[in-house]
Amino acid sequence: MKKSNIGNLFIILLVILNVIVWFAFPPLNDGREHFARTYVGEILGSTIIILMACSLFLSTRAQWAEPFFGGLDKMYMTHRRTSTSAFLIMFAHLLTVPISINDFRLGNYLAIIAFTGIVTIVLVTLAPRIPFLNKLTGNTYEGWKKLHRYIGIFFIIGFIHSLTVNSLSALIAISWVQIFFVIGTASYLYTEFFGTYFKKQVPYIVESVTHPNNSTSQITLRAKNHHIQHTAGQFLFVRFPDDKRLNESHPFTISSAPHSDHLVVTVKASGDFTRDLFAHLQPGMNAIVEGAHGMFNYKAGGQKQIWIAGGIGLTPFLSFVRDMRGDLNHDIDFYYTVRTKEEALFTEEIQEAAKKNSRLKAYVRNSAADGSLTIEHIVENAGGNVSAHHIYMCGPVPMVQAFESKFLALGVPQEHIHYEEFNFR
Repeated sequence: MKKSNIGNLFIILLVILNVIVWFAFPPLNDGREHFARTYVGEILGSTIIILMACSLFLSTRAQWAEPFFGGLDKMYMTHRRTSTSAFLIMFAHLLTVPISINDFRLGNYLAIIAFTGIVTIVLVTLAPRIPFLNKLTGNTYEGWKKLHRYIGIFFIIGFIHSLTVNSLSALIAISWVQIFFVIGTASYLYTEFFGTYFKKQVPYIVESVTHPNNSTSQITLRAKNHHIQHTAGQFLFVRFPDDKRLNESHPFTISSAPHSDHLVVTVKASGDFTRDLFAHLQPGMNAIVEGAHGMFNYKAGGQKQIWIAGGIGLTPFLSFVRDMRGDLNHDIDFYYTVRTKEEALFTEEIQEAAKKNSRLKAYVRNSAADGSLTIEHIVENAGGNVSAHHIYMCGPVPMVQAFESKFLALGVPQEHIHYEEFNFR
């Protein structure tokens, strides 16, 4: 079993174990009407608490847990899946538990509050363009983050609801679920209130800001004291407290080499924050850095590799290239594809690295002039067979998904396909 699968399997096992606990230590049948429905409803309710507790824990960005999920980016994907599962089970719970209009106590009102709050937040995440919902966030990532911070409050209200309704008597099963309430609440408090005191947030200063093209910023950061340690391909969270528009922590891939005495991030202006960064970030501003995170590391892959970078997805590969010192131990076909020639960044540096490392072959493709990169072209350059290659991809989600399915169809094992997930929403 791959270590990176353990985290997801553990969450699945917790859900299965929850059902086992409820059947191994069943509640007393007190003769009430709809006992079976209440029993099933409480199993579903406790499953919601477990899944939400796991989601809240994943939000803490615990570095020690990353190897068990395959990196922080994969942890966020698991966070999304567990939250979505809890969201769907919530509807099943609502339809299962018997509700009497003659017994509408405090717990029922709390259930309405918790249900409405959680459903709103999850819907904004899954379908951010719903007109009446995106008004809550201004249809921005920053607005969504602020709204998302309330999820823990609704989790706590939901648990209190379970204690204030006419629930079944199942001491062991209820005590088991309380463990996850404590984990979820502690995770939420850590993320929103106490994490600042425990997370390693390192002060840097903006040494320089350049614009390689009319939509990209290259930012050089220098540590005021001790700099963070990272490996090529990792990312960090950074905010710039001197400007309130930039004082939001955002993830960016490190594009400098690990042996450099400074950090470089290369950022495309594609959202409100990154557009403000492009327009207003200046040398001399303070920066607060947290990290590094992620496990996108070509050195852990096989000897034969294919790299595919789309647009600003070039950034982890820049770190890979800048980390090379002429002693490359892998055979790599590196494809960098952009729409227009003006979008291409650091192509001379990439070609120079290919000259210094004979085992690195670089292909820069301008799709407007040369046509889109195709799987047939990649296979041809690889000698007609890619099934033994490790694939590394970073770029637009549709591009990554399309190539992933094509590589799988050509016999590349799933575990040989590696890509960065940067949809943290």
